[in-house]
Amino acid sequence: MGQAGDTQRLQGASMSDKPTVGVLGTGIMGAAMARNLCRAGLEVRAWNRTREKAEPLAADGARVTDTPAEAVEGADVVLTMLYDGNTVLDVMREAAPALRQGTAWAQSTTAGTELIADLAAFAREHGLLFYDAPVLGTKEPAEAGTLTVLAAGPEEGRAAVGPVFDAVGAKTLWTGEDGGAGSASRLKLVANSWVLAVTAATGETLALAKGLGVDPAHFFELIDGGPLDMGYLRAKSRVLLDGELTPPSFAVTTAEKDARLIVAAGRSSGVRLDVAEATAERLARAAAQGHADEDMAAAYFASFDGED
Repeated sequence: MGQAGDTQRLQGASMSDKPTVGVLGTGIMGAAMARNLCRAGLEVRAWNRTREKAEPLAADGARVTDTPAEAVEGADVVLTMLYDGNTVLDVMREAAPALRQGTAWAQSTTAGTELIADLAAFAREHGLLFYDAPVLGTKEPAEAGTLTVLAAGPEEGRAAVGPVFDAVGAKTLWTGEDGGAGSASRLKLVANSWVLAVTAATGETLALAKGLGVDPAHFFELIDGGPLDMGYLRAKSRVLLDGELTPPSFAVTTAEKDARLIVAAGRSSGVRLDVAEATAERLARAAAQGHADEDMAAAYFASFDGED
């Protein structure tokens, strides 16, 4: 059957039945998303390079596989949630022998802008419907199924990816019909630049308070209810001040990766991003101090020469 026939079959099946989803990558975000897909009644095959990280999903009804190819075989939708764009390409190449023409590929890894063309080219080569579909949110909204999905991709496969996006998110924001144009990934980088800037500023503010002997409670009392107050500032401060850096909502190493993707995207567009570049360096210093696998609020420690 040709690609058009496969696509028509996929759409027809998805309209009446819930799609089968192959999830590649079950880290902090991928595992939570796979779990919500199971709860929504979708058939899920899950794969992770370290199988032990995927095994707990069996209790939720997912079939844990040994290879990417096993996870995507017969799937209506493939969902990738891996570390970066190069990892996505490597894993999809491993899955390639079992990929079926007309399958929808929801690429949710934060991959930046430079590799979007390569990902879209892979999709074309294998007859896949490519959806640029990063998500906004960290561990807690991922677990609650309240992520925001930023999506770009063709109308013809949206009946298949719709139930997937609905299961993992509270909202889907469509940015275009050409996933290969990267409009959703560009928006994700803009959003993450704000998240990382606030995270870095939170750490520096609390570090300065410590250095000057100021009680952080007085700072929060000062801004309470005013235009400088914000929920995210409070949330990241609480994680840090209460010593709840593990398990991470979003790890230092992943945040550093995203910060460098943002800097690279700005540079390629003729935009100098001093705050994002400094944030990447702060995160790198925090990682070198032993905080790599802690919540990104641990960037706070980069304000000090050693452990504090």
